[in-house]
Amino acid sequence: MIKKNTWFISFWIMLFIIVFMLMNFSRQKTREIELEYSRFKQYIKTGNVQNVLVGQNFIKGEFRKSSSNNIWQKFKTVPMNDPNLIKDMEENNIIKFSAITENGWLGPLFISWGPVILLVLLFSWMMRGMVSGGKRAMSFGKTKAKLTKKSSDKSKKITFKDVAGCEEAKEELQEVIEFLKEPIKFQKLGGKIPKGVLLFGSPGTGKTLLAKAVAGEADVPFFSSSGSEFVEMFVGVGASRIRDLFEQGRKSAPCLLFIDEIDAVGRHRFAGIGGGHDEREQTLNQLLVEMDGFNTREGVILIAATNRPDVLDPALLRPGRFDRQIIVQKPDLKGREEILDVHSKKIKLDSTVSLNIIARRTSGFVGADLANLVNEAALLAARNNQKTVTMRNMEEAIDRIIAGPQRKSHFMSNKEKKIVAYHEAGHALVAKLLPSIDPIHKVSIIPRGPALGYVLQIPEEDRYLTSRSEFLDKLTILFGGRVAEEIIFSEITTGARDDIAKATEIARKMVTEFGMSNKIGTITFQKPNEEIFLGRDISKDSRYSDKTLEIIDEEIKILINMSKSKASEVIKNNILVLNNIVISLLEKENLTGDDIDKIIEASKLE
Repeated sequence: MIKKNTWFISFWIMLFIIVFMLMNFSRQKTREIELEYSRFKQYIKTGNVQNVLVGQNFIKGEFRKSSSNNIWQKFKTVPMNDPNLIKDMEENNIIKFSAITENGWLGPLFISWGPVILLVLLFSWMMRGMVSGGKRAMSFGKTKAKLTKKSSDKSKKITFKDVAGCEEAKEELQEVIEFLKEPIKFQKLGGKIPKGVLLFGSPGTGKTLLAKAVAGEADVPFFSSSGSEFVEMFVGVGASRIRDLFEQGRKSAPCLLFIDEIDAVGRHRFAGIGGGHDEREQTLNQLLVEMDGFNTREGVILIAATNRPDVLDPALLRPGRFDRQIIVQKPDLKGREEILDVHSKKIKLDSTVSLNIIARRTSGFVGADLANLVNEAALLAARNNQKTVTMRNMEEAIDRIIAGPQRKSHFMSNKEKKIVAYHEAGHALVAKLLPSIDPIHKVSIIPRGPALGYVLQIPEEDRYLTSRSEFLDKLTILFGGRVAEEIIFSEITTGARDDIAKATEIARKMVTEFGMSNKIGTITFQKPNEEIFLGRDISKDSRYSDKTLEIIDEEIKILINMSKSKASEVIKNNILVLNNIVISLLEKENLTGDDIDKIIEASKLE
């Protein structure tokens, strides 16, 4: 950056000097007239000359300003052998006359040829800059992939020991590692290793880390790049970078090529935006050609990762290109505990910390969430000047990730605080009294993030199926807060906005996707995942009739009203318990699931 600025400043300084010299030279030329010596003598005698400078090879001077005989102010003539020149100048009152001797030829030469020489230098300088710029332009089509070479330092390598929670994916990738280590073993039997491996799954599940671990296990060069690096505004650059990436890979074989977020270049071709000459599509075409021309004996394997496999072009997913597609799922209970163990090795944990309990309380968390959880807990401990990370730090970190940081400066009036307490107590009471729902872990009226309060429910075990009765219970819990406000205050507030949005979405999915409506039946009305096609998607969806849409709306309203009525019934029948929960909440601000159980038991005795 400094070098570039120096060149820029120097360029403009030199250009300014050249322009100044040319202007000065031109100004002198336009204001100076060449005279014959006889005319010069005549002007002296008529008194029109003011100053005279006599040199060996020239005579220069200036006319009087009052002179109207000519428009010139300066003159120049060639000297003659005239011994009377000084006498004539004295007699005609020349104000100032003098003589100089020329000491060399360098000064006049520089004055005459200096601007020309500077122009030539400036032109040469600009040409050199253009040549170097051309070299940079030629490298514009080179790949930007970062190369991680083989390393003898085992501590710097990322291996499968650093990856936890995805055992199935590691097993699938083991064959790739064995081929890179011992390709002859497969070639003897006539087997062919997959040319490409596609890793897909939710964000943060560890797809990029898996690819690095494969390279570390096989101990081969690893070229990593992003799909967006191939998309440029200049036509042909993306395709050129694809070609260069594969060429570099062949030179470093055996090696791994990794393209992260491949959906940036691998989307469906001609999706309605842009034409057949779209730069992204040209890049995809080149990628297809390169993968088709892969020779498995070369020892070059392409690994790609994406969160959206549904938008990839079918030609990219066919056998012979991405032969193997591996899903990297969210970790289960055991996987979460293993991931926590990996990330907490460098953290000083207190003896009270139980990774198993934390894993149970973080259902749905992916690897990135768990890494953030451990780091957040360590930061909280350091902020409090603690020597170790305690279980309390871990609990606070979970709350921060789920609900956001505490807004300690947020002030609520007593009335608002009471409304929030009844709202959250309504959620908690309904959740406790319904049978098929996740147990309550914590109830709080301390503002966190955008929420003024929250109820944290954590499942006891990982579940992959949800029944209709469980969905209905979720809807009932979501309306517990709004119903409690209506019963106690005979008024409703904006606090249930998020609850209503979630309930409506669940009810819509029950009707249109899961076939849980009696009137609609087992028909799905889910809109397929398709690319936008102009002219089609802005028009009315013709797959549903108006009557069907009306039935869908009616069924959603039935589920919503039914759940709200059930929540109202539960709260009215247990109004004493609700009041006792609110009293404890206003006093302690935070209640656990065990605290709620104790309040319910104590209320039965009253």
